[in-house]
Amino acid sequence: MSLTPDDIAANLAAVRARVAAAVARRGPGPVPTLIGVSKKQPAEAVIAACRAGLGDLGENYAQELVAKAEVVAAAVTPPRWHFIGPLQTNKVRKVVAVGALVHTVDRPGLVDELAREVARLRAGRGATTPLEVLVEVNVGDEAQKAGVTANDLPALLDRIAARPELRCVGLMAIPPEPPEGDPEQTRPHFARLRELSRREAAIARPGVDLVHLSMGMSADFEVAIEEGATMVRVGTAIFGARPPRA
Repeated sequence: MSLTPDDIAANLAAVRARVAAAVARRGPGPVPTLIGVSKKQPAEAVIAACRAGLGDLGENYAQELVAKAEVVAAAVTPPRWHFIGPLQTNKVRKVVAVGALVHTVDRPGLVDELAREVARLRAGRGATTPLEVLVEVNVGDEAQKAGVTANDLPALLDRIAARPELRCVGLMAIPPEPPEGDPEQTRPHFARLRELSRREAAIARPGVDLVHLSMGMSADFEVAIEEGATMVRVGTAIFGARPPRA
């Protein structure tokens, strides 16, 4: 059962309070961007969240992103969209057209396809601003998960640096599922992403400015903030459980 707009507004306020408490524990630094993960949620729920003050939304599927962005834009001031799911090269055009910040760049072929599509789309508009992206890192070295390995990260950042159509603004990670759901077990993975970012940020590359760490979800975003997250991706804590598939 979908939550009411009042429920969503109350959940959003509660999550913001938890973010603020985590920032206080962390100490000085930027307040992380709260990204509401609206995967499989109805557009009405997204509109309610926007009306409650949420300005950043994340989607996992290109088709759903495009459809939802159109409906939401007709009802409220459009949020900033983030694409946070695995991205197939044949879906790049849809995502670039929405202008979403892509969190999941993880291979050279995707870098090249994004750059080609940005060049094609923006040439028609006479625009030259690069598309912002994040590189997804497989911090847990899990064979079944997407993300570049730590060893291959430098080469992928070099690849992005060679494409003026793109600007890499940070790293993203989805750590392994913690044993018994203990969010503290994800802390070492968040710390690893932070250290990788520091290492690579020390290397000057054109179009690469690693200012963001996208890490932490509903179950562990507070730990992620304590470890330096500048973006957290929160779904169920705002929108409730995803509706069952039809």
